Amino acid sequence: QLQLVESGGGLVQPGGSLRLSCVISGFNMDFWTIGWFRQAPGKEREGISCISRSGDISDYADSVKGRFTVSRDNAKSTVYLQMNSLKTEDAGVYYCAGGGDYGLDYGLYDYWGLGTQVTVSS
Repeated sequence: QLQLVESGGGLVQPGGSLRLSCVISGFNMDFWTIGWFRQAPGKEREGISCISRSGDISDYADSVKGRFTVSRDNAKSTVYLQMNSLKTEDAGVYYCAGGGDYGLDYGLYDYWGLGTQVTVSS
């Protein structure tokens, strides 16, 4: 079973940056698309980024394009989400997930981490 553990969340001021990490174990991560999702209180879980198995293809929600960058280091079994120019509306719990197919639909993903909290506030 694929296991994912997120870290790197915290409190940041608007305009600041954070880098989230997702460490993957259990199976060879080369076989899995990894997605990042976030959920704010009272809102549905939103797909914000995904990266293909080899890392050569990535996609972003319109709300984060140009500000967030996803990358993966398969040798370290880790996927990163660099978040720049953070806005208050970026706050929420951020989850990474592993799936066999590529895309931002959370229904494509079979395995989920427990999440890391991101708070954007002055």
